[in-house]
Formats: sequence, C-alpha cells, structure tokens
Amino acid sequence: MLSPLPPERADYDRGATVDIPLDSSKDLRMKEKELQAKEAELKRREQLSMYVSLEVQLSVNLDREEEIKRREDAAARAGIVFEEKNWPPFFPIIHHDIANEIPIHLQKLQYVAFTTLLGLFVCLLWNMIAVTTAWIEGEGLTIWFLAIIYFISGVPGAYVLWYRPLYRAMRTDSALKFGWFFLSYVFHIGFCFFAAVAPPIIFKGKSLTGILPAVDVLSNHALVGIFYLIGFGFFSLESMISIWVIQQVYMYFRGSGKVAEMKREAARSTMMSAL
Repeated sequence: MLSPLPPERADYDRGATVDIPLDSSKDLRMKEKELQAKEAELKRREQLSMYVSLEVQLSVNLDREEEIKRREDAAARAGIVFEEKNWPPFFPIIHHDIANEIPIHLQKLQYVAFTTLLGLFVCLLWNMIAVTTAWIEGEGLTIWFLAIIYFISGVPGAYVLWYRPLYRAMRTDSALKFGWFFLSYVFHIGFCFFAAVAPPIIFKGKSLTGILPAVDVLSNHALVGIFYLIGFGFFSLESMISIWVIQQVYMYFRGSGKVAEMKREAARSTMMSAL
C-alpha cells in the first residue's frame, strides 16, 4: 500500500503586503505649482489673443474712418453735401443749421423764412382744431377730413417745395434753386390768402378758418365763430410775413446778379438734357 505524499510548502505568503510608492507632499506641491503655471500661461495667451483682436478691430475701424473721410472730402470737392438730420433736437427729422451754413448777412432772412414754415404749421394745426369744433357742433364730417388733409400734406409739402430750396439756395448761392423757391412760395402765399378769406367754393368754405365762414358760423355757434376768427388772424399774419420774405429774397436775388446766372444755368441744363 502506497503511503501519501508529504505536503509541500507553498512558495508564497498569502498574508504578504505589497508596498505601492505614494507621492510625497513635496511632489504634490510641485505638481500643483505646475498646474498653476499652466493655468496662468493659458490666461496670458487668452489675454494676448484678445488684445490682438482689439488691435485688429481698431485698425479696421481706423481704415473705415479714413475711407469715409476721403469720400466726404471727395464729395465736398464735387459739390455734394451730406445733410445729417439734427432738428428738432428731441426727434431729428430734417437737417437745419442756419448759424453754421448760411452766410451771416442772410441769416436773418433765413430765420424769418423758417418762421413762416413754423407759422404755417401753427395755422394748419389751429385750422384742424377749429374745424373739429365745428364738426362736433354739427357742420359735417367732410370738412374735418379736409382739415386733416391740409395739415398732413401742407407742412411737409411746404418744407419740400419751398423751404428746403430756399435753404440750399442761400447756402450754395444757386440761381436755379432761387427760381424754384419763387415759383413754390407764390403758391404758398396764394394758399394763405385763400385760407384767410375761405370763399364758399369747396364745401361752403368751412374746411378753412377764414373770415367768411367765421361770420357765417358766428351767429349759430359763438365758440366756433371765435375759433374761426382766430384762425383768420393766423392766416392773415402768415400772409403778411410771407410777402415780406419773398420781397427780401427777390431784392437780394436781383441785387446779386442772379437773374443772368439763372438764365445761363437754365440754358445749360436744357442743353445737357437735350444731349
């Protein structure tokens, strides 16, 4: 009978521990410093990139400003004027700078002409108020619609047709622009005279606050009649000031020898159009 083999001793020890080397506190501090240095380097590069971008943008803006300045100078040499809207100050809708653009000896006349433009605004605004009162008192809706149309179209039309041509004529001393002003301003004066009288031609004339409708409504509606009489005074004053303006502009126009120049410019424009 065979005897069992003697037990063999294992070559390893199950209870043995393996030492894993850990970083010392000195190594941790070194790695922390390295990370901080890398982070600082990234921030420096970001700031440098941002600085370069700002420099590029500034250079582009400077180039654009120089280009705009060159174009403005070229336009000025060619006689083209850029008009920046600056009036009224709280809501600029037109360009207006008499003190800096109109010759000093013509500034007073230009200011009075501008007063007639504002005066027309006041006349048509009051006309709308008075006609609204008449409509409330039973004079009909049609005259109110007409008063609204006068106000909406009258003031912008006056600015485009005669005030802006006069402003540019004073600024550039253009004979043709003076001619256009005279033609349009005569119609302005004619309208003011017509409104001051308001003959019973269109809807019995009550769409305008003239003397005839004022007398007509005064007997039935005293308040409406008073409003119409005030409107008649506004239109009369506007007519007188406008006559003074056109007289003064015409005297300057004749005294400066613009008549012959206007004829030459008209002939030159006709020839260029024909060609």
